[in-house]
Amino acid sequence: MSDIRFDDASELLARYGLELVRIADGEPIPGSYWGECEAGLVGNAVHARADTPVHSLLHEAAHLIVLPPDRRAVVHTDATDSIEEEDAVCVLQALLGDELPGVGRERVLADMDAWGYTFRLGSARAYFERDSESAWAWLRARGLADEATRRLAPLPAGDGT
Repeated sequence: MSDIRFDDASELLARYGLELVRIADGEPIPGSYWGECEAGLVGNAVHARADTPVHSLLHEAAHLIVLPPDRRAVVHTDATDSIEEEDAVCVLQALLGDELPGVGRERVLADMDAWGYTFRLGSARAYFERDSESAWAWLRARGLADEATRRLAPLPAGDGT
């Protein structure tokens, strides 16, 4: 997170009705599933520090984005046990990366590989480009992504508030 503007990430999350909470350096991150510097979830808020990896912030935010508001409100630490949702979140976090100045999907996908995500074709990029049809369909059905353009779907007016 120290490589990007906190306000840019905060504005991106706000488009989806989420709050980005800045945690002071060295303080524990509330709702972090993985602990240490990884982003955390509590209700509609994503918690992150300066040392939180951007892909972690985007991954956790994506988990909240795909949930209906009533389910978001009760999330604490672990958003899902659904494999289909997890697959879709991996695609969505790359798309969200395109919306952050200085980030982009290529960085997000490379960071996913460096962190240790595993995919059948060997890399996050290969998954995104050649093995994620069901994830794209899952996101398309929820109005979140356009598979044809490989971009986020436009938010309907009134969303994110």
